[in-house]
Amino acid sequence: MNPLPIAIHPIDNYTFGSKAAKHDKDATVRALRMKEKYRAEGMRRTVECVLLVANHGHPHVLLLQIGGPNDVSFRLPGGRLRPGEGDLEGVRRKLSTKLAPPHEQDVDVHHARWQVDENALAVWWRPNFEPHMYPYVPAHVTKPKECRKVFAIRLPEKMVFAVPGNLKLLAVPLFDLFDNAARYGPLISSIPHLASRLEFTYAGSVANPLPPPAPDGDEAAAGEELLAPAREVAEERQRRREEVARLRDAERRRRRLG
Repeated sequence: MNPLPIAIHPIDNYTFGSKAAKHDKDATVRALRMKEKYRAEGMRRTVECVLLVANHGHPHVLLLQIGGPNDVSFRLPGGRLRPGEGDLEGVRRKLSTKLAPPHEQDVDVHHARWQVDENALAVWWRPNFEPHMYPYVPAHVTKPKECRKVFAIRLPEKMVFAVPGNLKLLAVPLFDLFDNAARYGPLISSIPHLASRLEFTYAGSVANPLPPPAPDGDEAAAGEELLAPAREVAEERQRRREEVARLRDAERRRRRLG
């Protein structure tokens, strides 16, 4: 199998802002809703997206962080498809809904900016209504309850991301995801393995990144509160840079001593 070529642009090319919060349903409500939808529509179909950026010459994956320090979880951008909706159409719609500025998230022109490879990187299955998913259908399961496909996304050289105010968008290095299911879960921690199917090329920086989305209406009223997650993303990005530099220095010292 030939590797899939994908250009990765520096994280500084991108602009990060915030928009109104969009809260998840309670876990019990989600489970009941999944059962109702299954009876009405059949197997649930979802998509998740791997968005890659470069930082210090290393690929980083954009993840959404939910919750606080004592109850944190991570997810890839994506979500449930509508009945009859195609995979690629649904990927573009869900990415714009999750990450586009408010006035662009329902615009077809913005949907078209997401370049999606038509072949999924991975397919995971939920055999029953429990949380566990597997990258295969267990032998005893004839009617899985969910099919989740993971797609690689080619980002344009510059773009504005607007993140719901209750979430954080983090750029996490591949080495932090590798063999780290305890923190990120089995699907996200498998991304470094999936990345072996990709052929990375590192693009250069752009002179003028796009400005952040201008707030209006309820967003303007929120003011600084809505911009807080963007500042936290920047702080997390700096922390990651310092961590990468520290690891590289440690590796150089170890080589000299060896």
